[in-house]
Amino acid sequence: MAQRPLRLGPVDAQTWAVVVSAHWERAPAAMSRASAGAPLHYDFSGFHPRYKTLPYATPDAGDLARRLRGLLGRTPVHEFADRGLDHGAFIPLMAMYPAADVPVVQLSMPSLDPSALLQLGTRLRPLREEGILVLGSGFMTHSFAVFRRPELAADTMAFDEWAVDALTRGDADALTDYRNKAPGAAVAHPTAGHFVPLLLAVGAADDPGSAVSAIDRMVMGNSTRSVRLT
Repeated sequence: MAQRPLRLGPVDAQTWAVVVSAHWERAPAAMSRASAGAPLHYDFSGFHPRYKTLPYATPDAGDLARRLRGLLGRTPVHEFADRGLDHGAFIPLMAMYPAADVPVVQLSMPSLDPSALLQLGTRLRPLREEGILVLGSGFMTHSFAVFRRPELAADTMAFDEWAVDALTRGDADALTDYRNKAPGAAVAHPTAGHFVPLLLAVGAADDPGSAVSAIDRMVMGNSTRSVRLT
């Protein structure tokens, strides 16, 4: 269940955080509730019931919400009064900021198109320049097939190695065209949702080639790599 965050911004960015999670696609882009104590969205099943009682009461993020509206243009950005953070947002944040003392706004993915997420990240770059954490939450590989066929781990490992190389070169074009360029893409990402948040982080980076792997681990045949860019 736990999402490994694809992180961007200074390690000590403690002020505000904007999260785009693999688990919320909505166009046009919308925001979770920005007021203090927004409810959590327990959008998972198959785990012990206690995980649906996990608390994570974040402080008011109204100032950040207003900043986001200004960056996202003339189209009004709807704020959901009853939608809090989903597990793709609150699980990594619990690990990173267990005191829940960081104001957070979750932004929906307006599209699963990699180019659209890259462009959205570019629009959010001014936030990162202000020391605000911009976090794309997904998995470097997200294959259920590998659970049934362990030999498919060769595909997920090949995809992971390719992605690391593309990140090291700052090759946003290759990452955007991962379906055609990356080995094992069909196995590693049958759907785009868990990969395209990486493009948001790349778009928001001053230096797309600055990726550092904070986590580098294969778990049950999938890569849980977490990268930080500056």
